[in-house]
Amino acid sequence: MSLTRMIASAGGCGRFPLAPGTFASFIALAIGVPLLLQPYALAGAIIVVMIAGHWAIRSLDIEDDPSWVVIDEVAGQWVALLGLSQASVPGLFAAFVIFRVLDVAKPGPVGWADRQSGPAAIMADDIIAGAITAGIVWALRMHWPDAFDRLVFASA
Repeated sequence: MSLTRMIASAGGCGRFPLAPGTFASFIALAIGVPLLLQPYALAGAIIVVMIAGHWAIRSLDIEDDPSWVVIDEVAGQWVALLGLSQASVPGLFAAFVIFRVLDVAKPGPVGWADRQSGPAAIMADDIIAGAITAGIVWALRMHWPDAFDRLVFASA
């Protein structure tokens, strides 16, 4: 597998036989937990994945969004985690489920971005879904801080 295909498929997650986007989001969630524990690490990782994903998709000359291209799900899931202050089970669960629902249902601006073509559009619908998710998760955290800020995973 070429480097560009490896990046676009998020290390091969896109080749998962059932729901590759959901699988990639779950793997991204697991990788995102330690990134969430370090200041600025998650934001830096999002930028790197967005740039690498756009480059790989553009290099492969992909205009639509084939199911095996899941680097956009990784970036979007990580953006969704920005609504959390720490890694808690309720927060991670909410960030995962809400992101997947928005990514599949494609409401409003998510759907608009999905109808566009090209590398930026392929990345954009998931980034927008992640940003909306981050806002919803943040609002849930503000309403129920005891549930969402109960630290489950602590940094060393």
